[in-house]
Amino acid sequence: MKQWQLWLSLLISALFLWLALAGLDLASVWRSMRAVQVGWLVPAMLAYFVTVAVRTWRWAYLLRPVRPIRLPRLFPVMVLGYLANNLYPFRVGELLRAYLVRRREALPISASLATIVVERIFDGLAILTLMFVALPFAPLPGVGLQRGLLLASAGFGGALLAFLLLAARPQLAQAVAGRVISWLPVVRLRAPLLGMSQRFLGGLAALRSGRAVAATFLASLVIWLVEVGKFWLVMQAFPFAVSFFVLLLMNGVVNMATILPSAPGYVGTFDAPGIAVLVLYGVAEGPAGAFTLVLHFVLWLPSVLVGLLFMVREGIHWSDFGRAARMSDPAG
Repeated sequence: MKQWQLWLSLLISALFLWLALAGLDLASVWRSMRAVQVGWLVPAMLAYFVTVAVRTWRWAYLLRPVRPIRLPRLFPVMVLGYLANNLYPFRVGELLRAYLVRRREALPISASLATIVVERIFDGLAILTLMFVALPFAPLPGVGLQRGLLLASAGFGGALLAFLLLAARPQLAQAVAGRVISWLPVVRLRAPLLGMSQRFLGGLAALRSGRAVAATFLASLVIWLVEVGKFWLVMQAFPFAVSFFVLLLMNGVVNMATILPSAPGYVGTFDAPGIAVLVLYGVAEGPAGAFTLVLHFVLWLPSVLVGLLFMVREGIHWSDFGRAARMSDPAG
């Protein structure tokens, strides 16, 4: 990882941590955490396996037109990718997934990265859809927040439309990419980039089917409903309650914030927005802070523990994280 990426991630996390902790009564947060009913946290952690299983199925479905891969072979790769996202900044896990599929299945990195980008677009659309469902029951105060939601929807919707067009007209897209690449002043990069663009467009093949698009979107909705279910389970461990619709909005806001580069495990970018949403809907700052921190830990711990087990089982080393980043470079 380049130094500027690391420092930018740490700076953004530090800013969000400051926003999360500024004015927060830490003694009240600690009292709320001590009163947590731990039994409710166990099913929330077990729900991790449900979301990873559905995510693995979705990824296999997107990869199928390029190369069918059995779910038991993809599941460890998915787990290791989320481990990397929780231990390294700048979403290194996405690169690690592409690298591992290249190593295990001889699948081109650019093709698998195309499917990972598509996953992120469908995740954004699913999150925003659930937020719009929640809005009539838990209106967002302030025009600014509503406008931000509309802008985010337009962004993800536009990205999906662009990818659908690329998938529908791959020959035209490749011709345009070839023309643009031919203008590059660094001649040695032209051939690698042209090959990458061809493989990337091949990774979008699943989007040529309306049935595949619908199945991917439905799987994404299931994933994020289960994620919000984790929020609800953790909330049962606390002596306050908000509606499920508020949790839908909280989930959307925190996950939109974690798109930003941040320190490992989305430190700060998850916590500050989560606390802010709960306070916005009437939860006291102490319980809101305690809930958000415990929830963050519950989402982080299973990913790390299971990921470390799969590292040992699959013979993955820490050096593979660096190799993943280097293999994504077209010059390499």
